[in-house]
Amino acid sequence: MPKSLPIVDVSAPICCAPLAAGPMSTDDAIELALRLRALADPIRVQVISLLMGAPTREMTASDLAAAVGVSGGTATHHLSQLRRAGLVSSQRRGVNNLYRAEPANLEALRAVLDTCC
Repeated sequence: MPKSLPIVDVSAPICCAPLAAGPMSTDDAIELALRLRALADPIRVQVISLLMGAPTREMTASDLAAAVGVSGGTATHHLSQLRRAGLVSSQRRGVNNLYRAEPANLEALRAVLDTCC
């Protein structure tokens, strides 16, 4: 069974200067690696893509599960990993949790990976 991700402080902004800016501290490298690890799964990439492209930018776990062809429990697991990394958030509405991507955090992650300072 794969190890679960350590908890990332998602209240803090995504860590650091672009990789091309020079050597990164150990703490920043660990934080960045944990966030990238959360995206290092094809199902999670599909989930982010669906959330970013959804008309309301929100979807339930069951809708996401059906869209990517996994069980509800598997979808919930992947959403939990993305939420712990700060890449998605959820809000309870009635009996459903609605999930949405966190575009600012995804953009910050993209900026860190940008080769141009």
